[in-house]
Amino acid sequence: MACILLVDDNEVAQRAMKGILARGKHRLATVATGQEAWNFIRQHVRVDLVFTELKLGKESGLALVERLKRDNVLKLLPIVVYTEHGDREAVRKALELRVQNFLIKPYHDDVIYSEIAKAVVNPWRARHFEEEKSFCKLMGFDPAQLHRMLEDLPVALEVARPALERAAGAHASGSASDRLSELLTAAEAAGAWGLVDMLNELKQKAEAEDWGSYSDKLDGLEFAGRFITRHLAPPTDIPEPFLSIREQNVEHEENERQRWLTAPAQGRCPVVDFAGLKRELDALPGCPVIDSAAAAFEMAATGHPSSLNPLMDLVVKDPGLAAQLLISAQQMKRHETLDTTPLEDPRLAVGRLGEVRLAQLARSLVHVPEHHLHLPPHFSWTEYWVFQMGVARMAQFTAHYLEFYSMEPQAYMAGLLHDLGRVLLLHLHPFGFQTALIFARERHVPLSKAEQLFFGCTAHEVAGYYAEKNGLPEPYANVMRWLDQPGEAPAHRNLVAVVSLARELCRHNHIGVSGDAPLDQPVPIEQTPEWAVLSASLFPSFDLRKFELQVHTDCRELRLELHGRLKAYAVA
Repeated sequence: MACILLVDDNEVAQRAMKGILARGKHRLATVATGQEAWNFIRQHVRVDLVFTELKLGKESGLALVERLKRDNVLKLLPIVVYTEHGDREAVRKALELRVQNFLIKPYHDDVIYSEIAKAVVNPWRARHFEEEKSFCKLMGFDPAQLHRMLEDLPVALEVARPALERAAGAHASGSASDRLSELLTAAEAAGAWGLVDMLNELKQKAEAEDWGSYSDKLDGLEFAGRFITRHLAPPTDIPEPFLSIREQNVEHEENERQRWLTAPAQGRCPVVDFAGLKRELDALPGCPVIDSAAAAFEMAATGHPSSLNPLMDLVVKDPGLAAQLLISAQQMKRHETLDTTPLEDPRLAVGRLGEVRLAQLARSLVHVPEHHLHLPPHFSWTEYWVFQMGVARMAQFTAHYLEFYSMEPQAYMAGLLHDLGRVLLLHLHPFGFQTALIFARERHVPLSKAEQLFFGCTAHEVAGYYAEKNGLPEPYANVMRWLDQPGEAPAHRNLVAVVSLARELCRHNHIGVSGDAPLDQPVPIEQTPEWAVLSASLFPSFDLRKFELQVHTDCRELRLELHGRLKAYAVA
């Protein structure tokens, strides 16, 4: 887990970076100006990497880079310039300043994780100190003794500061040099080479009687003390600016959650009924989208894209974005051409809407804070997203293997959208959604039963109502509404059964987290309600045994692919 500082005055860029880093289990703090960044780094030394925009209002990000590189300690801090508009001269100057990389927006997950991996493989703070094990062996110390020597340095710096200031006022170069020599001896003995460099520069200023520069450099001693203290602190000690909103508001969120949790015992269930939810759904200005996904989309849509392909890639990997694009494109189509033929592919919706409408849409998306899905130890947006992608991919594969070839694109998109109701509930009543998850986990009941208790309906009913009300394609609306009862679907039963089966396969093979308990002992496929629907459309010669072996093999490979990528991001 790395602590990243983003220097960018664009709120969209801040939200997009936050989402990317959260998926890799990294932490982010943001500032808008170079001066704020300088103050932040010196106050909160626990910064592993800086991403900075080139243009910061009237300032230049390169001015910040130059200032950091001139500092005895901060010159090793890795910096990546990640800008919207680069030019050859800016690239040349940045590389001369030895930044880690110079990149052009929009952000790309893999590139960002790669830069983090470079930065943390040899942490910059550690490079200012001797390696503990070998240094202790060389000097005859034990680790506890070395730690005491390092702990004494910040105290010594604080005690020496008044005397060094008096020496400057009296222009007493000899007195200042002698005191600095004592500090140098202690710093060298402890292997604190960053402090050694700082003290040597101060000593040179004193001996040259350059008292103006000397006084300016004295301010660095306080920072040096914080730097050493941070070096000795455990990795779990995270400064407040790097804490998530949820971590900073634990008490408030817990009070809200308790209000919902106590509802059953107090006879207040359902806390919100289906009629009330319908009114809230009708009032929504758009389909909710997780804030990090919304920020990534806005960043790509408003950055004058040369191609719409990056936007198409985003919408086919997020249920909220996919639903909103389909709704918006269908409304435009109906308004401009009176054509009511449903549009089923959100990639086509991207093309239909065009660059200008996409930029307008991106700025008006309804956001859902990602941290509302963070319920340790097993539930998070990252794990939930993996489940959605797993269901989409497995539904597509299942349709192909069953030779429903024309259904494959529908199966993928229906799999991605199948749990849209839970995103809607999360936006409307985040603590109610969390409470249903907690209740289901603690009482060992299906999540749909907990939803029925607190909301008077299930998330599938919520999604079905929303889909029909907003003109989402009928096949997807049927999947959302009848997922738990494929045999009861009024139409598109095979599609509903394919997605329902894919969902059960993902639960059994632990592909992400659905909110329900994993199916450790699943029912054989031939005994499922899904197979009762699907088997009627297959040839008598269909090899069920071979199919069952193949889907479980593919599930395991998919789990390794999706979870392996997340694990790599987290390690990075």
